[in-house]
Amino acid sequence: MDIIFLGGLEIQTIIGIYEWERETRQTVVLDIEMAFDIEKAAETDDIQYTLDYKTVSKRIISFVEESHFFLVEKLIVEIANIIRNEFNVPWVKITLNKKGAIRGASDVGIIIERGVKTS
Repeated sequence: MDIIFLGGLEIQTIIGIYEWERETRQTVVLDIEMAFDIEKAAETDDIQYTLDYKTVSKRIISFVEESHFFLVEKLIVEIANIIRNEFNVPWVKITLNKKGAIRGASDVGIIIERGVKTS
């Protein structure tokens, strides 16, 4: 299976359990890998046969910007569900980085994989 990816996608959102986090937008950074068979797109040179990463990124940006979750766990699972269900992606790996969440750490977050990665 081929992998289409988005790296370093920075999005502002309301995320967190503390009162100040409910009032101030924070940046989350997403790295997304999506399994997708690109063979027909490569043969035809036609975008209709591939996973349009611009469309995926616009959908994820819109969703994350409008969300108001307490936990990054909830946010990342919802992102995975959107990608798998709306874009017919059989496998996705997402890294969500909530930079600055822990003093002294440059990065903190979650990595999940959902679905089956076929060859």
